[in-house]
Amino acid sequence: MDQLGLLQLPPHRTATVVAVRANSPVEPGVLTRLGELGFLPGESITLLRRGPGGREPIAVQIGDTVFALRAVEAGCIQVRLQP
Repeated sequence: MDQLGLLQLPPHRTATVVAVRANSPVEPGVLTRLGELGFLPGESITLLRRGPGGREPIAVQIGDTVFALRAVEAGCIQVRLQP
């Protein structure tokens, strides 16, 4: 199955992180910080919900931890849907 951006992941679906990279200009340290938080290739991630009106922030879960991500952060995370 092809890769998609975390922002394209349907709510309540679980995927596997395949890459974390800047697809557009991001603040210095964003990619490092995402890695420190556990957004690493091979990790399972679930999109729990989107912000008001389907916008940001989005709530995602990795392991037992829930994070709120801005669109610019989520845009750096590429995933592959799990069967």
